[in-house]
Amino acid sequence: MPDTAAAPDGEGVFLVTNSRSGQAVVRADPLPRVRERLARATVHELGEDESLDDAVTAAMAAEHPPRVLGVLGGDGSVSRLAHLARRHDVPLLVIPGGTFNHFARAAGLDDPDAALDAFASGQLRDVAVAEVTVDDGEPITVLNAVSLGAYPQFLAERERRGALGKWLGGVVAIQRELRGARPIRIRVGDRRARIWSVFVSVGRNDPDRHAMMQRSGLNDAVLDVRVHHARGTRVRAMASLAFGRRTIAVLRALRLMPRSSDLERFVEQTWEVRVQPDDAPPVYVHDGELEEADPAGFTLRVRAIPAALRVYAP
Repeated sequence: MPDTAAAPDGEGVFLVTNSRSGQAVVRADPLPRVRERLARATVHELGEDESLDDAVTAAMAAEHPPRVLGVLGGDGSVSRLAHLARRHDVPLLVIPGGTFNHFARAAGLDDPDAALDAFASGQLRDVAVAEVTVDDGEPITVLNAVSLGAYPQFLAERERRGALGKWLGGVVAIQRELRGARPIRIRVGDRRARIWSVFVSVGRNDPDRHAMMQRSGLNDAVLDVRVHHARGTRVRAMASLAFGRRTIAVLRALRLMPRSSDLERFVEQTWEVRVQPDDAPPVYVHDGELEEADPAGFTLRVRAIPAALRVYAP
């Protein structure tokens, strides 16, 4: 639907760039192109010790606050800016600039020019989101997925080896987790289980994959919950984290993917799980962002919210 919240030249846009995002999978630095097409936008490069919240709070407190919030960065930055756009009830302009850009791809924003074209023509779409709450904490906006178990453990191990870089650190983390991945104990209602992992996607997702990093559409206001029970090997636990179609096909041909009897799926409006204290790290992930929780156990709640965000998308 057309929108006149900001001018096509960028007047009224406050766009944050985050150089700390993962290396962009684009051919060139998109920032010069963004500045050219949004000549009158306020482009704010995030400082070393500055948070996205601080930058947006200062902008919204100005005499003439922005009418659109924008972000050039990866999924973590996009997710946080989505939360702030909801808080201030303004549309969000997403320009992909991270490693995977899962949400941008789901929205049809495969490159910066696609995002800028959608903005120039005022194409706004309503987007369903999820909110995740841990214990008595504040709700966090989720655009793609929440995960417990093997994937957060892998990310925690990779962060420990940050000096190696994301890719080499990831290889080392996979090797480490193949030997040391630990199942977690959960309780959902009256049911208790030991599991390798849980993924909770915003909207119904591909039934053939377990690791749902990217949503399939924008409007489906439900949660697609996948549970991998700890009845198989660590190799299968790590293989289940594959999300590329070709990788999944190869692993399936090698019979390394989990058996269907070890996987459960639920489609819900809300989902709540109690993670029991164990020797596994008390961590979870939302949109690729690793978070720590209470080692004594924690309760994680997720709920789907329809039409909760407006995003420029074709």
